[in-house]
Amino acid sequence: MSTTPTPPPTAPDTASSPDERAGDDGAFGWLRALGPRGRQAFAGAFGGYALDSYDYYTLPLSMVAIAAYFDLDSGQTGLITTVTLVVSGLGGAVAGVLADRFGRVNALLMTIIIYAIGTVACGFAPSYQALLAFRVVQGFGFGGEWAVGAVLVAEYASARHRGRTLGAIQSSWAVGWGLAVIVYTLVFQFLSEAMAWRVMFWTGALPALLVIYLRWQVTDAPKAAERRAPSGAGEASGSSGSPMATFVEIFTPRTADGEPGLLRTTFFAALLSTGVQGGYYTLATWVPTYLKEERGLSVVNTGGYLTFQISGAFIGYVTGGYLTDRLGRKRNIMIFAILSALAIVAYTNIPSGANTALLVLGFPLGFCMSAIFSGFGSYLSELYPTAVRGTGQGFTYNAGRAVGAVFPTLVGFLAGSWGVGGALVFGALGYALAVVALFGLPETRGKVLS
Repeated sequence: MSTTPTPPPTAPDTASSPDERAGDDGAFGWLRALGPRGRQAFAGAFGGYALDSYDYYTLPLSMVAIAAYFDLDSGQTGLITTVTLVVSGLGGAVAGVLADRFGRVNALLMTIIIYAIGTVACGFAPSYQALLAFRVVQGFGFGGEWAVGAVLVAEYASARHRGRTLGAIQSSWAVGWGLAVIVYTLVFQFLSEAMAWRVMFWTGALPALLVIYLRWQVTDAPKAAERRAPSGAGEASGSSGSPMATFVEIFTPRTADGEPGLLRTTFFAALLSTGVQGGYYTLATWVPTYLKEERGLSVVNTGGYLTFQISGAFIGYVTGGYLTDRLGRKRNIMIFAILSALAIVAYTNIPSGANTALLVLGFPLGFCMSAIFSGFGSYLSELYPTAVRGTGQGFTYNAGRAVGAVFPTLVGFLAGSWGVGGALVFGALGYALAVVALFGLPETRGKVLS
């Protein structure tokens, strides 16, 4: 893989490191603290994650139409999501290793190109089996984008501002989600369902435009680039420098010096990711179907109800970013895991006909299920040293996503007898698992990434 080209000249940073610029604590102090190149990296990661979200939501929003077109039952439709998320675990692990070996930006380019190709191909699927195969391709690229983009920006961010900076990156998920809902509402209004779901997938070509920006404008943080240098990579990581050695290092119980290794961190971080993402993807996959089939909402009304949830999600991401810096990573995740579980139970037990309450409760549901993610980018980055940061974050986040994919499938198979609303309660169990995992992890607020 080629190295990233030198970007055009930019204004020099006003200080030698992000932490020297961290004294500015205004509303956008976190953004100024990144410096010129850090802001370019932020823009690239923000755009990549927003389009990652857009491509992901083309499936849940089109689920009813796809099920009708291929004559699928709820278990088969749930399996489409599960295949995507399971393969994303492998994609994320591979992308993390590549980010440590060949650079954050190069790995980011690879993931965006792959998930864009996979999404567009889904629109041409002639059968259910072909659609599953194309989702494998999409999932592989989808799995790596967030982890690589988060590491890229985390290494530019100051310790003081890292939580809110990565929280802002997370908010781009709501931006992509909102864009997908707008396109969904328009496409399904003017086209037949048999054609509309295909058009939704074809619009997944949008990420190709971002590749041009990333290729020429974004570079890795200097310290991360130096760490990959042949003269220092092996010494810094304590490994042989091969990709396999890098991956094995995150599963080492003890180092050669007898110090505690990274195995415990990797286990509990993956467990945390499993719980949070099991809860989140249960909702992301099935709420559109729940609103349309069990609550009887039209396409336009479904879009309106989701707008409340997406608005809550965007504000939740931004607010959670500030709270993770103020309260600490663990406390922020624990608070919103509990609130998310309570919100799911409340949302799915609103009496039939009380759709106004359903509309209003969509906002706190979106807020809580998103605010919990705001600390993930900073927390997982801080749990691992630079030499294996991409590998550790890529594996734990996406292993959690892959195992958490069982939750949407379980809901799909239970929906036939329990109803989608009743089965959605299983999402609350994921958040309970996340709370348990936090007891095995340290607090990392204020940690400097050297």
